[in-house]
Amino acid sequence: MTDRDRQAIASFLREQAGLLGFAEARFVAAAESPDHPLLLQWIESGYAAEMEYFRKRQDAYRHPDGVMPGTKTILVLLYPYPAASPPSESNASGATGRVARYVWPGDDYHDVIFSKLKALRRSLNKVDMTIGSRGIVDTAPLMEREVAELAGLGWRGKNTLLLNRHHGSYFFLACLLLDVELAPDVPHATDHCGTCTACLDACPTDAFVQPHLLDASRCISYLTIEHRDIIPQELRQGIGDWLFGCDVCQDVCPWNRKPSRRADEVQDRTPPEPIPLATLELIELLSIDDESFRKRFRKTPLWRARRRGMVRNAAIVAGNLRDPDTVPALSALLGEDDAMLRATAVWALRQVGTPEALEAVEALGQIEQDPIVLEEIRRTV
Repeated sequence: MTDRDRQAIASFLREQAGLLGFAEARFVAAAESPDHPLLLQWIESGYAAEMEYFRKRQDAYRHPDGVMPGTKTILVLLYPYPAASPPSESNASGATGRVARYVWPGDDYHDVIFSKLKALRRSLNKVDMTIGSRGIVDTAPLMEREVAELAGLGWRGKNTLLLNRHHGSYFFLACLLLDVELAPDVPHATDHCGTCTACLDACPTDAFVQPHLLDASRCISYLTIEHRDIIPQELRQGIGDWLFGCDVCQDVCPWNRKPSRRADEVQDRTPPEPIPLATLELIELLSIDDESFRKRFRKTPLWRARRRGMVRNAAIVAGNLRDPDTVPALSALLGEDDAMLRATAVWALRQVGTPEALEAVEALGQIEQDPIVLEEIRRTV
């Protein structure tokens, strides 16, 4: 393959990526990860919490060959999601909880972006059938933020997220691994955070050990999405009204607060009004059964937490909001077979603190046998 052929392929891929809605597309040569030792240290320090997939695949993160053997080049793609201001009003009839903005459009971004990567691969195959490729969206052991920085897409902020001058951090990263050598773009060598610590200072659960170092076990996004057990009591109030994910460290970032980061910049992913999943009603979520949850959320990112996790999260939010209207739904959870849900409902009812709420907890205490639930009953608010 001649240099002219390589340049033509690179130009073709950039053009096609733009047509598919990717805001930026840059190339980086496949190489051993400079930050792989830091990943290992992060895992060994326990900051990966219960995300065992990091430990199980830690060697694969060393080089893109761990994802696709023979990778020579990575096309790193930036795909924006809604950057609009949070909804100021809700049509909900009762108390609601918030959902991270990447979920707002209501579809699973993996499905959306994978379909675009498949289309990009099909287009490439029509040009050259000999080029091998694989598309990924945060589902493979690749240091995506690192390769994005090396490809020139931005720099890593103190909250560990990649920051881009034009899009802030409200975007997804996707990669197309290629087994052909294409000219790399210039790495992003400068950091534009300066002395700003807004993201670190705003974190409600103090999840940042230091700049650029996140303790996932304290992160609201981890706790509400990946964590499968009862949420530690000392972190519950910090969750506030976040039902799924968290945008606090992004919303306070100056690079996300500029006018150019707002919704009119994002066309493909800006949802029509009303926003499908910006907020959810607590009573409805507390009362939802498995089948209803499946029908409503199977094709959304919320499916990751399953019904069990989302009901737990809703109970935490209900406790933080102390809304008396949630007491009947919380009390009904005391009859759940799942001890985690009963224990979380106990905490929430005691937070609400109405006579009806406290009576429901007292009644459960007369018959409860599970030690986790009994511990919650015996605790003081």
